[in-house]
Amino acid sequence: MPTHLSKTRKHRGHVSAGHGRVGKHRKHPGGRGLAGGQHHHRTNFDKYHPGYFGKLWSLVPAEEKKDLKEDSEVVPVIDVLQHGYGKVLGKGQLPKLPFIVKARFVSAKAEAKIKEAGGVVSLVA
Repeated sequence: MPTHLSKTRKHRGHVSAGHGRVGKHRKHPGGRGLAGGQHHHRTNFDKYHPGYFGKLWSLVPAEEKKDLKEDSEVVPVIDVLQHGYGKVLGKGQLPKLPFIVKARFVSAKAEAKIKEAGGVVSLVA
């Protein structure tokens, strides 16, 4: 039997095919698409999709990160344009380590957080 038929064939003759009895496995129980982002799916969004600073710090290579200290002479330079981003927004957390961010646009909140961590913002055209 071809593999693309196997799952449905296995369920032939077994009334509910693994989806329970009345009213189960129907329609869209959690809503369609991204519905419920501020209600019943909020924990998922907050836990697994945090703000932009997680992304910003993830652009620093791991081998560079492990040698960093608050008083180190060498600081990482994060050029967000190289990674395909134009603007840095201020949502999320940052480690208390200095670094340099190069971007076209930086929001006021992001700039404040970067400077608070001891970093520098460099605007490029």
